[in-house]
Amino acid sequence: MRNFFASLFGALVGIFLAFFLVVIILIGIATRAVHSLKEGKTPALKSASILEIKLNHSISERTTEKPFHFKFDDEEEKTHAESVGLNDILADIRYATNDNNIKGIFLNLTDIPAGIATLEAIRNELQKFKASGKFIIAYGVAYTQKSYYIASVADKVYIYPEGELFWKGLSTEVMFYKKALDKLGVQIQVFRHGRYKSFVEPFILDKMSADNRLQTKMFLSSIWSDLLGDISASRHIKIDNLNHMADSMTIRSARQAAKYMMVDTLLFGDQVLDKLRTKMGLSANQDIPFIGLDDYRETFEAHEGHGSKIAVVYATGDIIDGTGDDGEIGSLRFSRVLREAREDDNVKAIVLRVNSPGGSAFASEIIWREVELAKKVKPVIVSMGDYAASGGYEISCAANEIIAEPTTITGSIGVFGLLPNMQGLLNDKLGITIDTVSTNTHAAAGSIFYPLSSAEAMVLQAGVEDFYHNFISRVADGRKLTIAQVDSIAQGRVWTGRQALKIGLVDTLGDINLALKIAAEKAHLTNYSLQELPSLFNPFHKLLSRFSDDEETKLIKEELGNIYGPFQEISNVVKTKDIQARLPYNYNIE
Repeated sequence: MRNFFASLFGALVGIFLAFFLVVIILIGIATRAVHSLKEGKTPALKSASILEIKLNHSISERTTEKPFHFKFDDEEEKTHAESVGLNDILADIRYATNDNNIKGIFLNLTDIPAGIATLEAIRNELQKFKASGKFIIAYGVAYTQKSYYIASVADKVYIYPEGELFWKGLSTEVMFYKKALDKLGVQIQVFRHGRYKSFVEPFILDKMSADNRLQTKMFLSSIWSDLLGDISASRHIKIDNLNHMADSMTIRSARQAAKYMMVDTLLFGDQVLDKLRTKMGLSANQDIPFIGLDDYRETFEAHEGHGSKIAVVYATGDIIDGTGDDGEIGSLRFSRVLREAREDDNVKAIVLRVNSPGGSAFASEIIWREVELAKKVKPVIVSMGDYAASGGYEISCAANEIIAEPTTITGSIGVFGLLPNMQGLLNDKLGITIDTVSTNTHAAAGSIFYPLSSAEAMVLQAGVEDFYHNFISRVADGRKLTIAQVDSIAQGRVWTGRQALKIGLVDTLGDINLALKIAAEKAHLTNYSLQELPSLFNPFHKLLSRFSDDEETKLIKEELGNIYGPFQEISNVVKTKDIQARLPYNYNIE
């Protein structure tokens, strides 16, 4: 009887939650419909407007649709955060360059939670806008180094009088877990090929190895050099002076930034608006015709065209087995997408946009095969974003041509495997013992409850060696290098796009627009449309998922804060079973 009532109660709760969810969705749909009827489908664009760019959100490769977006009043309309992806940010700026209704751009900046290669692509597009003769004004209450890098392209850079700009150079921090694991009685058994393949280091060391420190210093220095070059050219400050000010921490406040010409003027927000009114020829009491990226995108239609197409395949996130989600590169989903693009006679070329630190070696191999097959029937051009490393590089190396940003993090050609041994934790710390019955000597090999025998460890290491040899063979074939040449620049070492160009891992430095241009040239196309793949999941699918795994992940992130990354890495070690081809860590460069 108790089980009956428990089942009945569970069913009633389930029915209630389902009903509640349906009501929420219906309210959202109705609200959006009413708002659309009230406001009109397309935002108004005045004949003389300013495109306002905030970049105050995590910038994904593509704009993702929301099931519904609530806007209850005009004030919320003005203050809601933008959600546009990199593809549409670049398209908006490019379209605004030739749009007579847009007279200038206002960069309203705070922190920008995005990778440096993403910012580099945006800055380059802003540079083209500026070259057209239109103005760019930048303003920030406080600039981070990333937001200042974007701001520095502007004609005028303004800052709040009591604001902040702390100019200090780039750094990245790595957390090591070995001592904590030792205290817990957890042993991490490591199998790798590549002296620089340092993903495993936090689990077996308490600081960086000399090789890892060297490669990290070199690619950070390469990225910093690119940022300094761009800022120096825009602000007319010598690179040596920029470095000296960073080393001496000369720039710590708005007033110091103005004194040393990092910014132009100290202004309050209302004074910046007055400057913009003057630019636009408006009187003191007139409203400034701002339009944000989200709304601006709705005022024009992207060129769709007919007939010949270039398929832009966005490979973003960790490479995993199975289908995956929009933020992951699922081997089944992406192999199907690439196969369909290859077999579609209307698709004349493929641009594979890779922004991935790698992941499963097996999944990378499956996707590599589809790239190899596609290249045999039509041009395949790779465009690299913030990351295209390890497995992300393997799925790229078969392409006809590889384009990278100077600050792209790539390479990391190597593989590894990790297997935790939890016996010490269970036996010594928790008093839990495990007993096993097997039919054969090594039937329990790979269990997390026992250490590997020497014979079992040799088998796992042999698997890693096989995968590494296969990996460098793929790269050698794709890049027209010898295996010895690839091995000398592989070993898990991380390179920037600029460094990778010098050693033959990429062909050209540039953004996705250059990749599209090269793809069109190789396919002999003058008129074509773009087809973005894979199709994004239905917004309601995403909404439903937020009530489960996504919502749980969000809560964990909020609770753990800055240590969520290390928590996720340790969690992945316990869950991961196969051989991995991924970056040493998810580098957070500040």
